[in-house]
Amino acid sequence: MPKPPKPRKNLEDRHNPGIEGRREHRPGPGRVRAASSPGGSAPRAERRLWGEGWESGAAPHPHSSRVSALRPCGVVGAWVGMGVCQRTRAPWKERSQLERAALGFRKGGSGMFASGWNQTVPREEAGSMAALLLLPLLLLLPLLLLKLHLWPQLRWLPADLAFAVRALCCKRALRARALAAAAADPEGPEGGCSLAWRLAELAQQRPAHTFLIHGSRRFSYSEAERESNRAARAFLRALGWDWGPDGGDSGEGSAGEGERAAPGAGDAAAGSGAEFAGGDGAARGGGAAAPLSPGATVALLLPAGPEFLWLWFGLAKAGLRTAFVPTALRRGPLLHCLRSCGARALVLAPEFLESLEPDLPALRAMGLHLWAAGPGTHPAGISDLLAEVSAEVDGPVPGYLSSPQSITDTCLYIFTSGTTGLPKAARISHLKILQCQGFYQLCGVHQEDVIYLALPLYHMSGSLLGIVGCMGIGATVVLKSKFSAGQFWEDCQQHRVTVFQYIGELCRYLVNQPPSKAERGHKVRLAVGSGLRPDTWERFVRRFGPLQVLETYGLTEGNVATINYTGQRGAVGRASWLYKHIFPFSLIRYDVTTGEPIRDPQGHCMATSPGEPGLLVAPVSQQSPFLGYAGGPELAQGKLLKDVFRPGDVFFNTGDLLVCDDQGFLRFHDRTGDTFRWKGENVATTEVAEVFEALDFLQEVNVYGVTVPGHEGRAGMAALVLRPPHSLDLMQLYTHVSENLPPYARPRFLRLQESLATTETFKQQKVRMANEGFDPSTLSDPLYVLDQAVGAYLPLTTARYSALLAGNLRI
Repeated sequence: MPKPPKPRKNLEDRHNPGIEGRREHRPGPGRVRAASSPGGSAPRAERRLWGEGWESGAAPHPHSSRVSALRPCGVVGAWVGMGVCQRTRAPWKERSQLERAALGFRKGGSGMFASGWNQTVPREEAGSMAALLLLPLLLLLPLLLLKLHLWPQLRWLPADLAFAVRALCCKRALRARALAAAAADPEGPEGGCSLAWRLAELAQQRPAHTFLIHGSRRFSYSEAERESNRAARAFLRALGWDWGPDGGDSGEGSAGEGERAAPGAGDAAAGSGAEFAGGDGAARGGGAAAPLSPGATVALLLPAGPEFLWLWFGLAKAGLRTAFVPTALRRGPLLHCLRSCGARALVLAPEFLESLEPDLPALRAMGLHLWAAGPGTHPAGISDLLAEVSAEVDGPVPGYLSSPQSITDTCLYIFTSGTTGLPKAARISHLKILQCQGFYQLCGVHQEDVIYLALPLYHMSGSLLGIVGCMGIGATVVLKSKFSAGQFWEDCQQHRVTVFQYIGELCRYLVNQPPSKAERGHKVRLAVGSGLRPDTWERFVRRFGPLQVLETYGLTEGNVATINYTGQRGAVGRASWLYKHIFPFSLIRYDVTTGEPIRDPQGHCMATSPGEPGLLVAPVSQQSPFLGYAGGPELAQGKLLKDVFRPGDVFFNTGDLLVCDDQGFLRFHDRTGDTFRWKGENVATTEVAEVFEALDFLQEVNVYGVTVPGHEGRAGMAALVLRPPHSLDLMQLYTHVSENLPPYARPRFLRLQESLATTETFKQQKVRMANEGFDPSTLSDPLYVLDQAVGAYLPLTTARYSALLAGNLRI
């Protein structure tokens, strides 16, 4: 029996939010659901139209019906559905059942684009409908005829629309999370900072779901919550809080009156120079360390592992700032980093104690609390922090301890190398932590995906994008302390990895490995990262595919990021007007000689043309702030450009040159200044030169980067001038470089010269030296190469040069 016809809805109902949240369009080949029920999954037509990976997999927020109404399927899907219209179809042609459902034609029924299956349409109404359908084509006709050069960009419009709507939905979801946290009970963990309440939320929503896999150890989200609670309580005890022998209220986390008075007590303790409440803390052993105070900075010098995460999360819950110190830093650079971020405590791995022994007197002289993250025989003044953590209960801590006054407050320091030389402590705000929760959602990763992460956690890509991004969707991450190309595919098989987060160098390691059976039976469907060269990209996909590569671009301290959501080979993103409307940026003309943007007679910068390299800049606003670096304002000199397009505007200067082609794809061109990239790290030439100049037998040093065939980025090379009457001591030079520079910053090549080439203004000729390279057959100067296997600088002979090009000499 046919169903009775439904009454027609007024056009005004389409703009009624109450009705909009309840309406459901019937799915079809071109029409898909515009408003799904809470918790419902995306219909097949939606996935077919927009591709797998459009849904984030995250649980819908309270306003999910309104958000889903903005999905692209509700707009473009309806547009596709209108491709076949009852009024233009020959009457003798039968319609399929699926097509009738798509257009809303049912016997005795009504639809949005038709009055009924057997009803007669008035001629006037048919004419107005035809005019309405032809109007967009008439408006586009001049564009197609007169401006055909825009077609290369218009062909990517569906992909641009899909990503734009995904980004808007992601932004709305993150905003809903922030509002929910602001309205939560400050006594509970949900009222804390973005990192604390997201972990507490996941512990409630997905308590048994595996969050972290590290070796043979597995941790669920509820276990991660409890471990970080223990760490938070240990740090709060170091602040002077007294939880009692049972952790206070039996570890249930309710803040009593005594606990509310604790911050004031902690301030009083800081003013009086009291020692740790823990009893065996570093202050008691060192004797010179001042007690921690609320909001103090604690530096972590740890390898990637679960303990790194629990301590980081615990510090965040305790309202303390964390500083991620690169594990390769020692001596001067290490002390500089700790001073620049104002660290009051240092947590280091026990395996680093031997190499840090020469630095311990300087660390104690700075008044730092020193903890070791593990048992062992520790020097005086260093206690086992993990033992103190394990003695605490795992109940939650009050959320108000970590709740920021402003979402732009600094909660973390990540060190980045700039053109000034030594690493700079980039300020990371609560806002950036929140934004990074949406990273994998933008990449189309789901809750049930398993992410492989072998990047250092002291980098933004590892900690913020990898770990925080995984928490944003509630997925699983396989964390490796060190990347192994030979073990990679076996790990992917064992843990059923579906997403691989890379830097370009890791992909090159993989394609250079001999073939194995494990590489063909994997389930990896997506590789996300940055720095992948087009040639390696092609080899990687051809050998290990089918899989999608999603190349991204971003800076730790920056306020702009790009995502190549189309998978176009060699591109780092798109410059479509839709993307730039959501994430604004511009490419401006840049003078490489002067190192400054090119301005017009009015003093404003000029946008580049397609195919022209330009400086990437982004407007600074409350939504996209630039917080700068810890220390003096001179550290951020050159990072902000004023009066770029209008008087008074301010833009962030990325220092990178990109090219936008005629299709709107962005491609990385080069880095400005004296910084180059090697082994996935930024290397400042001034920092390396200062280390070399500390040797008494060297008079002048010029450090630059050279391209090495078969390697990503540029390897460091140093041109040296000896100080008379000294000779070159290669053994002393290697020892000095190894002790004072991290492995990635050590020059791979040396060039001995009588004098350095300079410009007319006495600036060193870096570009010309880099172009000359290191070929011993074309250069008459003595050349040396760093042999990693031997651990020394050796003469770069023709035989060694050939071995290097063949990949037989590891640098």
